[in-house]
Amino acid sequence: MKWSEEAWQSTKPVYEKILALPFIKRLINGTLPKETFLFYIRQDAIYLSDYGKVLTGIASKLNDPGHIEAFIHFAGGTLAVEKVLHQSFMQELKSNGAIEPSPSCLLYISFLQKQLANAPIEVALATVLPCFWVYKEVGDYILEHQTKDNNPYQKWIDTYGGEEFARSVISAIAICDEIAEQCTEDRKKAMTESFIISTKLEWLFWDSAYRQEQWPV
Repeated sequence: MKWSEEAWQSTKPVYEKILALPFIKRLINGTLPKETFLFYIRQDAIYLSDYGKVLTGIASKLNDPGHIEAFIHFAGGTLAVEKVLHQSFMQELKSNGAIEPSPSCLLYISFLQKQLANAPIEVALATVLPCFWVYKEVGDYILEHQTKDNNPYQKWIDTYGGEEFARSVISAIAICDEIAEQCTEDRKKAMTESFIISTKLEWLFWDSAYRQEQWPV
């Protein structure tokens, strides 16, 4: 069994809980309150900006030219996604001041940065993979179950459920598997542990968006 298959199996219960989140259910049927979705988009923009920097940092630590090129492409893709989503909701996203990351958003970003700075490159790769993979699986699930008539979030659904995003996910998984094959069992275990934490943080990010999580006064 490939490392990715074992890693995904280990997070299946968390993934099932993600699908059961009110945010996802109401995104599917188009009843998610607009202010909740816009809170999510703002936090996602903050997250994607730093996520792209982490992907670039990973590229700088890789040795294989093909892997380096792929992660540079991934980093550019995150900026493209952010641009598309912002253009789609530009009027609603107007703000009078800087937006700070929510506690959960900051926690996720900080974990990615910590792993990039301190963990072996293989573990850092596993850390960023759930953002690709979970979003693809959730996007596919939403595409299959969505209410298609007048869903105000169709643009978001199309972005993460599309074929182009799927190709990037497949490529990222393949790179992780290729590198994992060269690792010791202990290193692969560390990869899986980091993969699990990031998947849990995916759950937390969506849940915190639904709650419009704020810092204590």
